[in-house]
Amino acid sequence: MDTPLILTLTLDANAQQFFNRLREEHFPPERNYLAAHLTLFHHLPGEQLEAITRELATRARHMTPLSLSITGVQFLGRGVAYSLESPALQTLHQELQTEWKPYLTPQDQQRRRPHVTIQNKVDPKVARALHEELSASFQPFEAQGKGMHLWAYRGGPWESVRQFVFLG
Repeated sequence: MDTPLILTLTLDANAQQFFNRLREEHFPPERNYLAAHLTLFHHLPGEQLEAITRELATRARHMTPLSLSITGVQFLGRGVAYSLESPALQTLHQELQTEWKPYLTPQDQQRRRPHVTIQNKVDPKVARALHEELSASFQPFEAQGKGMHLWAYRGGPWESVRQFVFLG
């Protein structure tokens, strides 16, 4: 495969529905062709598809769902996201960074600050207003990471390549 690959964390159904609803309400409709997602890696090399899928399948067989704490509403300047914390997710990400270091982009070499974007590429005043609205009523909550999803990026909507459910 010669297209870049994107790796996301699969969220539990309740969290996915919550973030999807907010994304549908607040993401610019002309740009909203994806469900809400938590990106782990933005640009993995498609030519490494076989090695990447082998690694993800092996990990998923031995992993249990990850506990995620949704800790706040984050202002992105031109958008809004929900911040998440999870030591287990950070460990998974760091281990995959080490495994894939030779072919990671500078963006994917950085420490991950997990988040789910529900609004992006809007006027900063619109983003600020939404951030204030959501922050005023925010209550921390828990969710689970149930697996990983590998996607092919072809310039528009992402194409699903394979899902890896945590079976451990």
